[in-house]
Amino acid sequence: MPNLQQRAVLDVAKDVRAYLRFEVGIIRGEVPGSAEVLGRPPDLLQEQLASKDREISRLRARLAAGDSDDTIGGIPPEHFIWVFGVARTGSSWLGAMMGDLDDHATWYEPYVGDVFGYAYYMRAGEQQRRRRDYILSDPCRGAWIRSLRTFVLEGAEARFPELGENGYLVVKEPNGSVGAPLLVEALPESRVILLVRDPRDVVASLLAAQKEGSWGAGEDALADTDPDEFVRQRARMYNASFGKAWEAYEAHRGRKVATRYEDLRYDALGELEKIYSSLVIPIEEEQLRRVVEKHAWENIPERQKGPNKPRRKAKPGGWREDLTPEQARMVEEITTPIMNEFYPGWERAGATPSD
Repeated sequence: MPNLQQRAVLDVAKDVRAYLRFEVGIIRGEVPGSAEVLGRPPDLLQEQLASKDREISRLRARLAAGDSDDTIGGIPPEHFIWVFGVARTGSSWLGAMMGDLDDHATWYEPYVGDVFGYAYYMRAGEQQRRRRDYILSDPCRGAWIRSLRTFVLEGAEARFPELGENGYLVVKEPNGSVGAPLLVEALPESRVILLVRDPRDVVASLLAAQKEGSWGAGEDALADTDPDEFVRQRARMYNASFGKAWEAYEAHRGRKVATRYEDLRYDALGELEKIYSSLVIPIEEEQLRRVVEKHAWENIPERQKGPNKPRRKAKPGGWREDLTPEQARMVEEITTPIMNEFYPGWERAGATPSD
């Protein structure tokens, strides 16, 4: 039996549905003369219909979580925009552009997906997850998914109190993508961006970053002592992390969009327009144009980019200069499903036109 709070939410949902049915009748012409009587144009009715549809989705998610977000306040769950993928895919660039838009903020690397995802998917095996005593056990999944939802919402409210209920929070979480399926399950109304980049360029960027003298040196000695093994390990990490991001994207029933770094690089404005259109977030083109120009590679001061810096060269296909043919083929073999899905027609390292 639902408690009083849940029954109240159900009552609201029923009222919303009744209103929605009435509006649908107006738009489809099933209520003769009603549009003229009300004096409202069809496009306004369509917007009201979309608003009610969003409200129903939010109410359903509250009931699915077994709680009401009214006690939390702050940023609505449907105003969360997750950026999933892997590191070195341009997520910082995308997050910076989106965070500079009006009524937007970017939450950089909360690692919440890593905290829960590692414990659930990596540390615990199937047998462990079946144990009721395990804190993230499958028998008690509903309880800790509700806790995860509250954890994220209250964490965001504590860090971005100024954003409010009309703002959008871009959560840049490539390094927490191992937990992406859990995050979208906990916040089914949220929006999702799946950001992908050619795995060969990603691994090449990681290799360059961790070689002696570079900005990430010291994090992994293999980059200097055994670069082939470094490449193999990082390709497997790409496969695992992006695989979970991809899984979450496929499972998510809310608004979502997949975008490639290469497309952002070649046409940032057009790709941002596609992202906001797909996520159904109204935004003025002039705003998008402003942030694209501000964060363009060409406008970054020379001292802040180049070899051995986090902003290295922003050059799709640069892996050909950074990886040996054997290393590139190693990455291709490990990440073939990703390459086939997002880069159809890709050419293998060292391939000739006859291949």
